[in-house]
Amino acid sequence: MEMTITTPSLLFPAISLLMLAYTNRFVTLANVIRQLSSMENAPSKDLVIRQIENLRIRMTVIRLMQAFGVLSFVFCTLSMFSLLLAFQVAGMYLFAASLLLLVLSLLFSFYEVNISTKAINIELEKFNAVLKKHKHD
Repeated sequence: MEMTITTPSLLFPAISLLMLAYTNRFVTLANVIRQLSSMENAPSKDLVIRQIENLRIRMTVIRLMQAFGVLSFVFCTLSMFSLLLAFQVAGMYLFAASLLLLVLSLLFSFYEVNISTKAINIELEKFNAVLKKHKHD
């Protein structure tokens, strides 16, 4: 099978957009962590502690998402370089590795979305407590 340099170049915009999205998630989480750290006298310390544990896991997963995304970008670039030098087989294998790394990055992204849903549910518990209190009043 013949592969041209344009094949791996198709991934460049996709990987760039993913990295931008991952960075935005990271920045948002960093801001949430800063807000939580200022809540020393929070009325519900249990919820804050659970949120912090959730955030710690999410930060690790986002770091993995970014790492695999960057590696995918590097392998894609190496694939293009190999194809440019007429190393077809190496270019194809590097491109395949790039695709696998991209899939890993996307799977970690999917996992992080699931974890963030748990964080939202923890926040909703505050409202449940308030609603129960108002029902009994």
